[in-house]
Amino acid sequence: MRSIRYSKFTEEDFGLSAEDLMKALADFFLQSGFQDPYGQFPFDENSLEALKEAVRRALLSGELAPLEEIQKLSEEQFEALVDRLVEKLQTEGYVTEPPPGPGREGEQQEIRVEATDKALDFLGYKTLKDLMGSLGKASFGAHDTRELSTGVETSGSSKLYEFGDTLNLDVNTTLFHAMQREGVKVPLGLEYEDLHVHQSEYQSSCATVLMLDCSHSMILYGEDRFTPAKRVALALAHLIKTQYPGDSLRCVLFHDSAEELRLQDLARVQVGPYYTNTRDGLILAQKLLQQEKKDMKQIIMITDGKPSALTLDDGQIYKNPFGLDPLVISRTLEEVSRCKRAGILINTFMLAQDYGLISFVKKISEMCKGKAYFTTPYTLGQYLLMDYMTRKSKMVH
Repeated sequence: MRSIRYSKFTEEDFGLSAEDLMKALADFFLQSGFQDPYGQFPFDENSLEALKEAVRRALLSGELAPLEEIQKLSEEQFEALVDRLVEKLQTEGYVTEPPPGPGREGEQQEIRVEATDKALDFLGYKTLKDLMGSLGKASFGAHDTRELSTGVETSGSSKLYEFGDTLNLDVNTTLFHAMQREGVKVPLGLEYEDLHVHQSEYQSSCATVLMLDCSHSMILYGEDRFTPAKRVALALAHLIKTQYPGDSLRCVLFHDSAEELRLQDLARVQVGPYYTNTRDGLILAQKLLQQEKKDMKQIIMITDGKPSALTLDDGQIYKNPFGLDPLVISRTLEEVSRCKRAGILINTFMLAQDYGLISFVKKISEMCKGKAYFTTPYTLGQYLLMDYMTRKSKMVH
């Protein structure tokens, strides 16, 4: 349940900050394509009026200020308050009005708004904070591996100094070896073979491609699985940006085909009436990872359906949503094999548990030595972030 800290009442805006507004409007901004989480708005979902309507509903729900104070306002005062709050979001740089598109002369165009990079970064931070709060204590830092190196930060035993090592001298061990050789005396002569240096855990960098299934099944049967997946992507992006600056994260959407998506555009992506072309997603993910010069590479795939589409050699899309199609599955597993040969790990997070899906995912895990998580939209973020923060200690042998 979202908690709101009520500020001191002021006649102007109830003491609300832009951050308070963003917290209350998080669902509005993250719904697929600015869709209304309570039902469709009676106007363009990207319009300024849609944003104002979301603010009105947040005020009337008591999320932003005490409801009894809101109800004391006249209709004119209430609308003026809504306008001031929306203006505050614009002034603080969380939303912006893009240039108007072409229209007919004399035709009044509806004002549109877009979430800015600052807004998406804030939403990523908020999601990450919520997820980590539900996990309990967790430590952040660069990714540890089983390899040891010589560095400034000490975390392993000492070793004999070799040419090229960082000269992070283990003074105690060095002196002890010199005294073993010469005895306890002053002055104590040091030889090259007495030198010992501290070891630190080798910390690697990782390139990650997040594959998001945006086929129509992600919003079927009244359950929105796509919005939680987008939340996790934003949280993961914020985690990498702030805690793992040497890592990279890129995003691939897959449906009938696949395309790379800029992370800053993620909040505005809509689920389409598409099939699931997992193979195209894997092909594009491999191309993107080849461009990254990182120690390790991985694919994190979030999906709720087995592969049901395939791009043929002539460019036509072959579709079969019924059961496990042998052609689709075999061609998809060929790409999984290529990932294995390239040393790319595939971790799969499944949001459904039908028999065909389980069988397919188990095969991927066996081939790529990755992990498969059968989860729900509500626990997806915890599993994914826990895996990302522990993954690299298990990738280096």
